[in-house]
Amino acid sequence: MYPESINDLIESFKLLPGIGERTAERLAFSILDMDPDNVEFFANNLVKLQNNIKHCSICNCLTESTVCNICSNTARNNKVLCVVDDVKSIFLFEKMGMFQGLYHVLDGLISPLDGINPEDIGLEKLLKRIQDNDYEEIIFAFKPSVEGETTALYIKKLLDDTKIKITRLASGVPMGADIEYLDSLTLERALNDRKEVA
Repeated sequence: MYPESINDLIESFKLLPGIGERTAERLAFSILDMDPDNVEFFANNLVKLQNNIKHCSICNCLTESTVCNICSNTARNNKVLCVVDDVKSIFLFEKMGMFQGLYHVLDGLISPLDGINPEDIGLEKLLKRIQDNDYEEIIFAFKPSVEGETTALYIKKLLDDTKIKITRLASGVPMGADIEYLDSLTLERALNDRKEVA
């Protein structure tokens, strides 16, 4: 029904999460109505994003450098490590501005039903980092789900021989909730009231 270029752009927008046919059509026609300089700006930013963004060699967060701003910041508390399963969680904590420790991003959570085993989530890198540093506390900030619980317990078992204090976010985070959709007050309370993993 549409010329090929418009149709291709609609299909491109549909690749984004939460974008259906009608929204994709509206976005495509918005692009058509844009000033050519803005279209070029938009297109260049997509290419720039793809070319410049990479994972931090230390914590696995997103960065444009080899090492991210958080890992290279010597003012941060290097005795506390917050382990998350998603890069977006780091940005949420940083927006709150309460946590001054370091982070480590896993490549997801253990989920045998989905074929995701401990060796699939980058645990070797985390364990090497823990071994090479003198952390006093490790906080698990995973989604409150069966997979999050499984991952926390698995890592805790691997660290049983260490003297590191292991904590997780408190129950202010409801079971099954996605961390990125929590309000800042709930997240703040959960971080402040974290409990030691038994």
